[in-house]
Formats: sequence, C-alpha cells, structure tokens
Amino acid sequence: MKTDPGSENAFYLPDFCAQRTALAIVLIVELTALVLTLARQSVIDFWTDLARTSMLLLWMGLTVAALLCALRDRLLRLTVAAGSAAVLLIVVAVVATVSTCAALFGHTQLVLESVGAALFPGDARSFALRNVCISLVVTGLTLRYFYVSQQWRRSVELRATARVHALQARIRPHFLFNSMNTIAALTRSNPARAESAVQDLADLFRATLSDQRDTITLAEELEVARTYQRMEQLRLGERLKVEWHIDALPAQALVPHLMIQPLLENAVYHGVEPRPEGGTVTISGEVNAGLITLVVRNPLGTALSMRDGNRLALANIRERLSLMYGERALMKSGRFDAEYIVTLRFPLIEKAAAPLTAGAAVTV
Repeated sequence: MKTDPGSENAFYLPDFCAQRTALAIVLIVELTALVLTLARQSVIDFWTDLARTSMLLLWMGLTVAALLCALRDRLLRLTVAAGSAAVLLIVVAVVATVSTCAALFGHTQLVLESVGAALFPGDARSFALRNVCISLVVTGLTLRYFYVSQQWRRSVELRATARVHALQARIRPHFLFNSMNTIAALTRSNPARAESAVQDLADLFRATLSDQRDTITLAEELEVARTYQRMEQLRLGERLKVEWHIDALPAQALVPHLMIQPLLENAVYHGVEPRPEGGTVTISGEVNAGLITLVVRNPLGTALSMRDGNRLALANIRERLSLMYGERALMKSGRFDAEYIVTLRFPLIEKAAAPLTAGAAVTV
C-alpha cells in the first residue's frame, strides 16, 4: 500500500529526477571531494588529487541519483525506516561497485604501462571498504538533513491547515444570527427573496467549511465573496456598497481557498458596520509582470481596533500565501489616511486563461 504523503510515516526524499536535486547532489559530492583531498597527504599534487577524487565521487553520486530517480515510485511506498535502509543499500552497492572497478582498472596493463598508475589505489578491497564507510557517513547526514527538512515543512503545512480550520470555524455567530433574523423577516415580506437568501447562506457555509481543496480558481473565490456580500446587503441595505474593479484579473488563476471573503468580512465588520452612514468597500486587482495584485479598501470605523478575528484572518492569509508561493508573495495591511488597506501580491498560476465577466466597476 502506498504511504500517504501527508502522513507522519511518509517517505521524505526529494525528487531525484529534478534538476535542482541533481545540482544539490553535485554540490555535496564536490564538497566531500574537497574535504577528503584536504584531509589526506598524497604523493600527487593537490589539484590532481582533487580532480581524481571529484571524478570518482561524481560517478558514484550521479549513479545513485539516477537509481533513486528510477526507483522513486517504489521508494514512496515504503515507510521512513524501510526507505532509508533501501537508500543506504543502494549507496553501498554503487560505491562498492564503482570503487572496485576503479581499483581493478588501475591494475590493467594499459594503466601500468602509462604514467597514470599512481592515480589509482593499490588494494581494491581496502579502497572499496574505506569508500563504503565514508559514503555511509555522508549519506546518513544527507538523509538526516532531508528528513528534518521534510518534517519542518510538514509542521508548517499542518500549522497552516489548523489555521485554515480555525478560519473556517470562526464565521462569526453574529453574522449567522443576523442572517437568520433577516431571513425570518423576509419570509413575511418577500418570500422569494428569503428563499434566495437561504440558498446563499447554504452556499456560503458549504464553501467556507469545505476543506477538500487548498486552492481554488479566482472566479470561485470571488463568487464566495459575492455570496457573502449579498447576505450582508440584506442586513445593511444601502449602508453597504461594494465596488469591484476586477476586469483585468484571470478567472482561472489559482489562489488559496478563503482569501478574499475573509478580507471582505473584515472590511464590513470593522469599517462599514460601525458607521451609522455605512461606507464603501473597494476591491480592485491587476496583473503585471506575471504577478497578481489585489487591494481591499474600507473606511475606518468609528473606533477601529485590530480585534482577534482580524488578526487571525490576516495572519492566516499571509501564512498560506507564503506557504504556496514562498518569497514571491507579499501581503501588506495598515491604516492610510481615512482608509484601512490590505494589499496582496502573488504569482499568476493559471489552469486556463479566461477573463472575468464582471464589469470594470460594479457598485452594489
């Protein structure tokens, strides 16, 4: 049975078919060759000794990487202990084989009659045994590094998942209660609109409580935000206005789930609802140089404070953007004049290019 990659016992080796991993193997091999050359006294000069050691270790390292690439699917089915043992066995077999072949080649008539005989070891058995011992130490340290890196990343992912669940679970009770009271009032005055509101409320909770996908398309994320807007519009009426400037955004861009709706919720809760006259929330976006920029603006409330819910939403979005895009993502937030502005910037990753159908500016 294949081990679940997200489980604690999931195998931790990187993809040795990737160019970045191959480069890492070359760097590890060269560093090992440099250390070995510096640590021993040789009858030949330093650079010649470094060259022959590097050539030998490159044969070993790249052969091991090729085998681990070819056996990747099988290794992924193993537990951490079994997979680590399998990797060590592969390394021992390759190092012993390459070392023995190199030593035996040094005893051929061709080499013995040339001036290159001094470049090869004299005793094949001791040479292979010494190299196997060194390879076990280096491989053990490398596997430990890969394991710690994988566990650290898993810890970050679990923490981000926990924050997503906390964000999903924090749909404020006041929003639910107010929505239900609004729907109850509409059942008498406007039954058709009440039915539509119930459907919107069900769709909103279905979207916000779903954890099946970490990423969704921008069109789906915006639809969740619009559904939330419609629910709040029933309660706040003309006090709430939302302007959408999103004509330039690609509908199929992939974004973390629950990214825009919490920002709109914060804008309504902290900026519009406390003001007797209400206010306007502006959501705008653009694409430039392969980066999507989203800006959410809302007026400052009468006594705006960064409450726990606001901190949780902003910290959650910031962490998930960082987890998905790394240093290429940016999030800024703060008060500017009479507005509170949140800016998101992250790389454009599309499933299929398609423009949004919304107008350049729609005021509700």
